[in-house]
Amino acid sequence: MLATASDATPTASPFSPFNFALFCAIVGASVIGIPVYGYYYGFSLFDWSLFLVLYIVTGMGITVGYHRLVSHQSFECPNWVKAGILVAGGWALQNSALKWGSDHIRHHAKTDEEEDPYNASKGFWHSHCGWLFYSSIHRKDKYEVRLRRDPVVMWQHRFYWPIVVTGLLLPFALGLWHGGWQGGISGFLLGGLFRMFMVLNSTFTINSLCHMVGAQPYSKKDSSRDSWLVSFVSFGEGYHNFHHTYARDYRNGPQWYNFDPSKWIIYTLSLIGLTSNLRRNDPTVG
Repeated sequence: MLATASDATPTASPFSPFNFALFCAIVGASVIGIPVYGYYYGFSLFDWSLFLVLYIVTGMGITVGYHRLVSHQSFECPNWVKAGILVAGGWALQNSALKWGSDHIRHHAKTDEEEDPYNASKGFWHSHCGWLFYSSIHRKDKYEVRLRRDPVVMWQHRFYWPIVVTGLLLPFALGLWHGGWQGGISGFLLGGLFRMFMVLNSTFTINSLCHMVGAQPYSKKDSSRDSWLVSFVSFGEGYHNFHHTYARDYRNGPQWYNFDPSKWIIYTLSLIGLTSNLRRNDPTVG
């Protein structure tokens, strides 16, 4: 999610002009500005490679770091590894791990209820991105208590905006090094703004489509659904019915053939001692 306003509890959800303006700027640049720039100046193989690498790194920062590590504690890792993953997640412009994680914990606690931040029963637009434009009246400190005890999470929260800026400066600097000023602009547009746009929509798709379209093989207690198709654009997060049933499992796709690169990264890191205590459940199809 994008940056949110005060955590105070008003009588109605206040509109967030900052979030709305930031969202419009990213969408406008991605669907209008970048194509126009590409038409006149073109993008090189280096530009697209930069986009792809940073898209994967940033997306994994959300799925592996913000989601499976911070929100659900589905595995453990050294603090320096956690810090690196949370920096990558910060590049996604989805708020700090503290705020993202507390909203996600609330989502699991109150799925499909009024307090669910991206309540799918309010429709596709609300669950996909509309909820970002309002400061929730339901945010409660209790969902942050555990997260606030984590020094790495709090460090990332304090330096969230500088981290966001480095995620834009890095592709600019690499593009500048490779292709001069035009290369820097191209790197900033593709590896910075367009990469943010794509990772944002990757996350949004889980919140919306995975509560509306797909099968419910594990539980019908809420609207969560499995969608193998969504997994291909969300680094394995599409097996959402399994995830809501077994939230602390480090896998979203429990079968070996399920496309879930996030679980493969977590498992591979465990082989070299960089992750440990990978939590698993034995899934039962209901």
